[in-house]
Amino acid sequence: MLPDLTDLDRFRAALSAAPASDAVARDAAADRNGQLTKPPGALGRLEDLAIWYAGWRGDARPDIKAPQVIVFAGNHGVAAQGVSAFPPEVTAQMVQNFQSGGAAINQLAHAAGARMDVHALDLERPTADFTQGPAMDKAELLEALRTGWQAVDPGADLLVVGEMGIGNTTPAAALSCALYGGEPADWTGRGTGVDDAGLANKTRVVAEGVARHGQGGDGLDLLRCLGGREIAAMAGAIAAARVLRIPVILDGFICCAAAACLTRVAPGALDHAVAGHQSDEAAHGVLLGHLGKPPLLSLGLRLGEGSGAALAIQILKAALACHSGMATFAEAGVSDS
Repeated sequence: MLPDLTDLDRFRAALSAAPASDAVARDAAADRNGQLTKPPGALGRLEDLAIWYAGWRGDARPDIKAPQVIVFAGNHGVAAQGVSAFPPEVTAQMVQNFQSGGAAINQLAHAAGARMDVHALDLERPTADFTQGPAMDKAELLEALRTGWQAVDPGADLLVVGEMGIGNTTPAAALSCALYGGEPADWTGRGTGVDDAGLANKTRVVAEGVARHGQGGDGLDLLRCLGGREIAAMAGAIAAARVLRIPVILDGFICCAAAACLTRVAPGALDHAVAGHQSDEAAHGVLLGHLGKPPLLSLGLRLGEGSGAALAIQILKAALACHSGMATFAEAGVSDS
């Protein structure tokens, strides 16, 4: 059961007290993997994925029956500074597209057999411009975290979280820079396709935000100062899945920036997560390196919405199909010597 989030300290405490992977199930899965009708290690990362998933689900021979995809949408005050090639009203228009089943993520979720939910967070009230002050106050941050926290179905056995929010690669870049250092230009990319002048402007905005709010420090405070409602909601959902021992497939740059904030809240906050893909956003690969999460796919995607992670559900399903469905040497009557 998930505790209610009455304040930010309850969030920190719940994440810090989250249970670990089930070592008994993990060891049993590893033992089964060693008996399957294949040379040792012949399925590469598929073997590691199956064992990892088995530990988090507490089942040595698991499968995926109830994956959940959640898309969170929010608007950003910094969008008024021209950091995106699209206007903010596109956020609400795309939410309608999600709800009517017309977006890429709808198709990918359907192909993976996943339930899909959409949560729009105060689209008519963008966050504050973080170059002028904190993007959110503590109450707004808590509300966004709770939206994500409560959106996770406790009966799900796999979670993907995605986002929609015009301008949100800008707070993702600012968060990454604040968390891991380096120059703002190292973290700032073209997002939806800004030109050179737009990229220079976007880098300026990121630099001003990081200079105002500082680098290092508490992940939730950085999320409050530099993030967005949909980014905080993703962090809340990823944290809830950790408490519920639901494995997570991380999506692109924005999702991983949200997840990275959790690593400053509690050690092992992302042990239940793998990276679904490396997006075409320039800094995503660097961020994955800091998180220690090698991607499952690298297909040049830069859509967001949870699309790359939803696609990677198929990889994890294939890993478990081999692990749980293959015969052992003894079952098949095949010599293992």
